[in-house]
Amino acid sequence: MNLRYKRLWLGLGLLVLLTPLGIILPEKFGAAGAWGEWSASQLKVKWGHVPSQLEKLEGVWKALFPDYKMPGMAKSWQTKLAYLLAGLLGAGVVVILCLGLGRWLTIPEEQEKRDAS
Repeated sequence: MNLRYKRLWLGLGLLVLLTPLGIILPEKFGAAGAWGEWSASQLKVKWGHVPSQLEKLEGVWKALFPDYKMPGMAKSWQTKLAYLLAGLLGAGVVVILCLGLGRWLTIPEEQEKRDAS
C-alpha cells in the first residue's frame, strides 16, 4: 500500500475517532443538535415555514439508528458509545461500498493490455 493510501486510511480513522465530539461539544456548550439534521417541525421554528416538498418527504427515510441511539443503551456513556459505533458502522459501509465499486468498475491490467493491442 503506497503512502497516499496510508494517509487516506489514517485520515479516515482519525475522523471516526473524532465522531464523539459531535455529541460531547453540544453538551458542553449547550448547543442544539448537529447543523442540518433538523426535522420539519424544527425548521418551522427556525425559519417560520417549511418547504412543501421537504414536508412531503420527511417520513420517507427511516434511520437504522434514529438520533444515533441503539436499543438498550440509555446511560450517558452508552449514548456516546452508541454514537461512536454508529459512526464506525456508517464509515465501514461507505468504505466497503467504495472498495466494492472500485473493484467492480476497474478493468484488469491483462484485459486492458489485450484490448489496447
